[in-house]
Amino acid sequence: MTRRLGVYPGSFNPPTIGHLAIARAAMAQRGLDQVDLVVSRVALGKELAVVPAFEDRISVLEASVADIDGLEVAVTDHQLLVEIAQGYDVVVMGADKWAQVQDPAFYGDSVEARDQAVEALLRLDLAIAPRPTFEVPAGAELDIGPEMITVSSSGARQGRLEWMTAAARAFNDATGAWSDPDLYERTARPR
Repeated sequence: MTRRLGVYPGSFNPPTIGHLAIARAAMAQRGLDQVDLVVSRVALGKELAVVPAFEDRISVLEASVADIDGLEVAVTDHQLLVEIAQGYDVVVMGADKWAQVQDPAFYGDSVEARDQAVEALLRLDLAIAPRPTFEVPAGAELDIGPEMITVSSSGARQGRLEWMTAAARAFNDATGAWSDPDLYERTARPR
């Protein structure tokens, strides 16, 4: 029997309960055996994200999924979602990421390169979590429940600490990684 694999690319900075809800929904609704949460070493459009350190973010993400069967963490040097998705059956993302995928700016302002990437992604099974104001292609929407639709890493960094996974909250409480970058710089940041 062939295993069905999903890929969920992101920076997960910090990982949130929304990320976990999306990954679990994709597994259940798309019949996936595994979803890999894949982090680019240098995330496209987020090249300046250095706090917390990449290694700390990966450790926190791994701790966040450690007890969830079927969720794994992987690291890649690829930046474009179409490249990260190669070899997977389903591509998991939020509707905001789907909008980003369609922006030619992420392809060196090449509409042709953007069109090729979008066409390649549309040949795969897409599992897209809804987000206010963003469109989702017909048949691609995940049902994640209305309470998860607005949960975001940006909101968690801006004070919605309850949106962080338990592992992210614990790391943040100990180091200030997302809520107090100065504390993080003094105590946890690798020298």
